[in-house]
Amino acid sequence: MDNDRDSAGLMTMTMSATPRESTLPQLAPFLVVIEESASWRFVLPSAGAVTIGRVSGCEIELKDPTASRKHALLRVDGGHVLVSDLGSYNGTLVNGEVVVGERELHAGDLLQVSATALSFHRPERRPGPRAIIDDAAFHQRLELELERARRFQRTLTVIALRIDGGSAARGAAAHALAGALRAVDVLATDGTAGLLVMAPELAPDEVPRVIARITVAIAGWRAHLGIARFPDDAVDEATLLASARAAAASAAVGQAATATAIARRLSLGGVEVLIAEPAMTRMFALIERMAASDLPILVTGETGSGKESAARAVHHFSPRRAGPMVSLNCAAIPEGLVESELFGHEKGAFSGATATKVGLFEAASGGTIFLDEIGELPLGTQSKLLRALDGAKITRVGAVIERAIDVRIVAATNRDLPAEVKAGRFREDLYFRLGGATVAVPPLRERPRELPLLARELLAAARARLGRDPVVISGSAMHVLAQYRWPGNVRELKNAIEYAAAVVDGDEVDVWHLPPAIAGDAEPIDDDGAAEAARPVASFRPIAEELRALERKRMIQALEAASGVQTRAAELLRMPRRTFVAKVKEYELAEVARRRD
Repeated sequence: MDNDRDSAGLMTMTMSATPRESTLPQLAPFLVVIEESASWRFVLPSAGAVTIGRVSGCEIELKDPTASRKHALLRVDGGHVLVSDLGSYNGTLVNGEVVVGERELHAGDLLQVSATALSFHRPERRPGPRAIIDDAAFHQRLELELERARRFQRTLTVIALRIDGGSAARGAAAHALAGALRAVDVLATDGTAGLLVMAPELAPDEVPRVIARITVAIAGWRAHLGIARFPDDAVDEATLLASARAAAASAAVGQAATATAIARRLSLGGVEVLIAEPAMTRMFALIERMAASDLPILVTGETGSGKESAARAVHHFSPRRAGPMVSLNCAAIPEGLVESELFGHEKGAFSGATATKVGLFEAASGGTIFLDEIGELPLGTQSKLLRALDGAKITRVGAVIERAIDVRIVAATNRDLPAEVKAGRFREDLYFRLGGATVAVPPLRERPRELPLLARELLAAARARLGRDPVVISGSAMHVLAQYRWPGNVRELKNAIEYAAAVVDGDEVDVWHLPPAIAGDAEPIDDDGAAEAARPVASFRPIAEELRALERKRMIQALEAASGVQTRAAELLRMPRRTFVAKVKEYELAEVARRRD
């Protein structure tokens, strides 16, 4: 050990494990040791143990006769400095509180060893040039961070920045931006005019502050910011990035937009439709253009995917919107009554026809008629429907007089009509008449940006109908929802969310609150032993959730035992104070804790 005294009278003690002051003097944490007759500085090693006591074998040797021979121990580990008492007679104190177990030291803490005071200092590290990775490396980092966020139920924020002015402006903005980010954040390029920031574990109330810092840092450039968060906006890498980029594309210069905020709400005759996926945006734009004419429109798509919403949009955007919209599910009407429902009948036309009935074509006069599941129409009725479309006239059942009609027809089916035509179950001429303008509704599994938004909205509506308090969806549950194939599409999602809203017993919907068919056993293992999907077993709670619940329970117990003093509670759990304070906020334990430290 070498002892050096500087001109100010402070002694600097260096060890072989201590960073050389000539290379890192402003970064190494150190103690100012204040004894009765002198004060001196001890620079801590980058790692290892430092003993404090009055025998010559101690790294910090004290002259204080009231100190124990080996009084206290400092342990430097991963940038953290922790102190523990070595069974001394008078004990060791930090800021006046007795040290029990290990306690982490923070800048400005005063360590008391008998009559000797040791002031802990940690000079701020000046940030060096931040490495800017390319977008390929960013994708790899994002994939790893998403897996960690899913496993430990953490948030992950992606910020996309579109910089006007090309690659030169982007480079200058990146240099200015680097100093505004945290050490854990990742900065990357994104094409020739874009930047990407990945910010792990940002609480919702921290996001505005981070965005404010970024906005100030790049105020000299024309930047557009877009924000997307796991699990609220997306649970997979591609969707998270696409959502952030889409939000940036919609943001004004110098402003930030969130993925949630750019979702479009379309009101269709009192029914609201949420649009967040580009494919759905294009679909509704196509509908708006086609709706101006009276051309029949065929809407195709899987069961429950939203074909009725598409039909409503046709009526809403058409010149007929002031007229009625009448709907018929062709699969729900007995074959013998379909013709009567569509065209009406005269009194006495058949057994049970005790009065004249106006059919849907007449009832929809001046408006739109929506024929859902048109592939279920009997062949005979298909022929009469074709004749009605070609001549704009219908004949009621039991009547001989034709009646003029003025309607726009929208048909929908989940069947493959060309295949039905080949099989002889659907008229080819009717298919050509209806299929001149076709709209395909994407299934829910192809709309990953919309799924989290839909799930949250459906949950809020379901809880309101039940008269219960709002709840949130956990990251694990949202991940399972995103991985599920949704053969029943939006209709199946609504049923699943209503089930979860009814059975959840806390303030968060988790995997085990979802229907067993969705949260059930994982998919079969393939030949290589890899699971095709990783959905949790319904009867088991994920181990990460078990650990979080146990940690929260133990923190509450420790706070109660320590009368709400966080420092004391953290010591009881052998948990660093800073970590404990952060988790008090995370687990919403402020009412249990009272800040007295």
